[in-house]
Amino acid sequence: MSVMDYVSGTCTDLSTVYVPDAGTASYRYIYRMNENTTQAVLDQILSRVQSRLDKLGIKEHAAEMSAHAKAGTIRNWRRGAMPRIETLQTIAPALGTTPEWLAYGAGPEDATNSAMVRPSIVIPKISWVSAGELTVNDAVMPTDDFDFVSATGLPDGEWYAFDIPDGYDSMDRISPPGSVILVNRKNTKLLPNACYIIIDHDGGATYKRYRQSPVRFEPVSTNPSHEPLFPDEGNMPNIFGRVMRSYVDM
Repeated sequence: MSVMDYVSGTCTDLSTVYVPDAGTASYRYIYRMNENTTQAVLDQILSRVQSRLDKLGIKEHAAEMSAHAKAGTIRNWRRGAMPRIETLQTIAPALGTTPEWLAYGAGPEDATNSAMVRPSIVIPKISWVSAGELTVNDAVMPTDDFDFVSATGLPDGEWYAFDIPDGYDSMDRISPPGSVILVNRKNTKLLPNACYIIIDHDGGATYKRYRQSPVRFEPVSTNPSHEPLFPDEGNMPNIFGRVMRSYVDM
C-alpha cells in the first residue's frame, strides 16, 4: 500500500481511512486528499529522506543496502513512484528515523537512540586472502590480530569488514578505494542487483554485483576494462556473503 493510498485518492470526494499513529499501536483518522496533492506529498517525503541522508553523511544506495531494500528504491521515488508504507518501514532504520516521520513528518526525526535501531556491534576487519581461506576451511579464525569496526542498524548475522585497497576500482561506483564494506556471511541468497563477495575455484575473493539474464557477476566501475564473470552452468562460485554496507571515513 502506498502512502497516497493512505493520504489521498483518485476521486474528488473526501473519505476517511485508518493509518498507524506515530509511535503507537493505535490508529487515527485522516482524510483522503485530492489526487492533485500527490506530488506535494511525494516532495515532502523525498525532502525528509534527503535530510536524513545528509545528516548521516551517506548516499541513498548505501541506505538501501543497509536496509536490505532493492537497489534503486529511492531513485524510483525521485522519478515519481509513490513510496509504499512497507518500504518506508524497511528504509527508516537505515536512515536513523521512523516510517511515521518519513511519511508524515510525525514524531521524532532522530530515532538513532530508540529501541527500533539495533545496538552497535563490533566487526572484525579481515583480509581478502582470509576470506578465501575461511570459505574453504570454515574455520574459526583468531581475532587477536584483527582490526575492528563498529556499526549500528545491522541485522543478525556473521559480519566481516573489508578494506577496499588503493587501485581496486572494479566496484568504484559503489565502493571507491578507501571504502570499508560490511559483509554478512550468513546472507548468501543471490538476489538481482545485490552485491556479494564471491570466491573463485582457486580460493581468490572478489567483490561483484549479481545480475541475471544471463547469470553473471559484474563490476560497477568507471574503468571499462573490467569485465563481468559468466559462471558455467552448474559451476557457480562460492558465495562468501552479501555486501550490506559501504562507507568511506573522511
